[in-house]
Amino acid sequence: MKIIACRAEDVVLLDEHLPSASADSHHCARFARQQEGESTYLLAWRDEVPAGHAEVRWNGCAAPEVRKAVGACPEINGLAVAGHLRSQGIGSALVRAAEDLARERGLPAIGLGVDETNARAAALYARLGYRPAVRYVDRWAYVDRGGLRVECADSCTFLVKELRA
Repeated sequence: MKIIACRAEDVVLLDEHLPSASADSHHCARFARQQEGESTYLLAWRDEVPAGHAEVRWNGCAAPEVRKAVGACPEINGLAVAGHLRSQGIGSALVRAAEDLARERGLPAIGLGVDETNARAAALYARLGYRPAVRYVDRWAYVDRGGLRVECADSCTFLVKELRA
């Protein structure tokens, strides 16, 4: 497995192997943010096929509750692994790669949100050293493949890990 920052030519393969529920490609939006310097979009590859992804948003989580509690702590967002490849260390490797990038920038901490119904992910993040900082509602929307706007609101906890050099 290798983990690299997304390249323009990777977006088509991401849409093919890790499609989103929206009509517009989430991968295109993440790659565009990376091109603007707002984030780094990490891709995990296995056998020349994208196996997972995570975006490090350098300006932090947009939720007001989170910003009040942790400021602009960089956020690992959009962490996902292909269903048939879960529980093989890919998600952990993506999180560690994100942490390494934050350390390289001299940042003292990094965080991520976890849905309160996702006990499996919460357990993984706890094993990796993430601790609860604040509860919040993650609000987001997308246009589905039928053209309907879908509004989402998930009860989450923002977790933070202190980084050492």
